[in-house]
Amino acid sequence: MSFIDNGIILDARAHGETHAIVDIFTSEKGRWAGLVYGGQGRRMGALLQPGNEVKADWKGRGEDSLGHFSLEMVHARAGEMMHDRLSLAGLSAACAMARACLPEREAHAPSYQAMAVLFENLDHLEMWPALMARWELGLLAELGFGLTLDRCAATGARDNLIYVSPRSACAVSAEAGEPYKEKLLPLPAFLRDGANAATLGDALDALETTGHFIETRILHVSDKPLPEARLRVVELLKAQLD
Repeated sequence: MSFIDNGIILDARAHGETHAIVDIFTSEKGRWAGLVYGGQGRRMGALLQPGNEVKADWKGRGEDSLGHFSLEMVHARAGEMMHDRLSLAGLSAACAMARACLPEREAHAPSYQAMAVLFENLDHLEMWPALMARWELGLLAELGFGLTLDRCAATGARDNLIYVSPRSACAVSAEAGEPYKEKLLPLPAFLRDGANAATLGDALDALETTGHFIETRILHVSDKPLPEARLRVVELLKAQLD
């Protein structure tokens, strides 16, 4: 069995003395791991940085085998981000989240496409934190844990929705949520309607909400916390508000 697909490097780890096992988020096959011969060498090490886009040629004895990749660089995105600590942190966080959340060998083209859009805008700080939150929101929906953000869970109202219930994953209006607001999650307007502009504060509120549901709906199954890279990017973004 074999396939050729474009993909994004998510992670590479040593295997034996010279090789590496690489996780790639491919556009058509989803997250796929494979062996890269000589993956610990200097040339391949530069190629295998998380965030780089590659052309991946996978060959294996069958779908259940580890198989091996032959890789060709398409876009050396990780190297481009080295000059900007925040952009690199965003790149690392998205790769870590994709690796932690996506099931292996299951196609998720919408998430791949949204991730590509996020990466294309990582040099625009006014845009990418909100894009990251929307990508995480879409990831939740694609994995079967979508949030209901168009009506209030308590009253059915469709106006003034500013909270999300951490239990039901449904929106809550300002009026209905007032007595419980300390226990509710924020719902910035752009997360409901992409036409609304988002400040950095709005994006951080949204990342708090999407992070909660990713941790409690997806990662808890394997008893994993949010990836360290995801926690770090939020802290770096918060520092921009000071």
